[in-house]
Amino acid sequence: MLVSDFDYHLPPELIAQKPLPNRDDSRMMVVGRREGRIFHSRFKDLPEYLGPGDVLVLNNTRVIPAKVWGKAEGRDVEFLFLKEKQEGIWEVLCRPAKRVRPEGTIVFSPRLEAKVVGMEPRGKRLLRFSSGQVLEELQTIGYAPLPPYIKRAQTDLDLRAYDLERYQTVFARREGAIAAPTAGLHFTPASIKSLKAKGVQVCPVNLEVGQATFQPLEAKRVEDHRMLSEDYSIGPKSASLVNQAKKEGRPVTAVGTTVVRALESAWQDGRLRSGSRSTGIFIYPGFRFQAVDRLLTNFHLPRSTLLMLVSAFAGRELVLKAYSEAVRERYRFFSYGDCMLIL
Repeated sequence: MLVSDFDYHLPPELIAQKPLPNRDDSRMMVVGRREGRIFHSRFKDLPEYLGPGDVLVLNNTRVIPAKVWGKAEGRDVEFLFLKEKQEGIWEVLCRPAKRVRPEGTIVFSPRLEAKVVGMEPRGKRLLRFSSGQVLEELQTIGYAPLPPYIKRAQTDLDLRAYDLERYQTVFARREGAIAAPTAGLHFTPASIKSLKAKGVQVCPVNLEVGQATFQPLEAKRVEDHRMLSEDYSIGPKSASLVNQAKKEGRPVTAVGTTVVRALESAWQDGRLRSGSRSTGIFIYPGFRFQAVDRLLTNFHLPRSTLLMLVSAFAGRELVLKAYSEAVRERYRFFSYGDCMLIL
């Protein structure tokens, strides 16, 4: 397969720059895989498509304020904190990377500075911090790590507070992600309550959304792409709920591609395994799904691994047809956009 097989035309004005005032006011395209039917609904109608005993799986990862500006040799550099590799040493992306030199000192605030201790390709660096309070300080000085297609003034404090709240699900618990599991952004406490009232079993898993989720494809052939790894964990209770549902033929609905990757990675010998692991799973057409029966997801970038995952689940032709319909109907795309329910 060619990466170009997963391309589509998207007018730039359809890329949502801000979320709707109310999370659950999003539109929801409904796609029936078996009959190839596409119709239009609202996210608020999600309970109508789920029944008592259905299992709905959420990613409860919490986005850290991973984007921050620091001074390197007195000049501003933008940093994205990717992951703490070991105690006190963080892997970061920096731009412009040429300003961040070996053994240089980076000053982020009066309480936070670091020494450059590693040079990695593609703008990555390793920073050693003298203080162990990195995450605490990021809460004070960091910004939401919005994707580059969402345009923001770099130091607008009002938008900082706005995005730190809205680029976060209402059920976020476990800190560590550098991007939001965006299919979960539509939920409110009320919508979760209404699902539970109907008898839907709602349970969490955790996948720390990292670089793999938005990693660009540089290969021409899909099969030549290699995913970076991301950490995930599935608790015994969630694994038990999914396993019992699969045993009894009740559908499991994944909220977002990160949940799909976690569930399918943990499926082994006919059951979902609990525990914490890393996964580099790359799901594209031809993949055989074991754990997931339905998928709620946002609209994804052209030529992305996320679009390939959705195409694996529903079929490339049907997905591209749905995306074409979404463009015609002026759906809002990407992280702050509308959603699609695939049945």
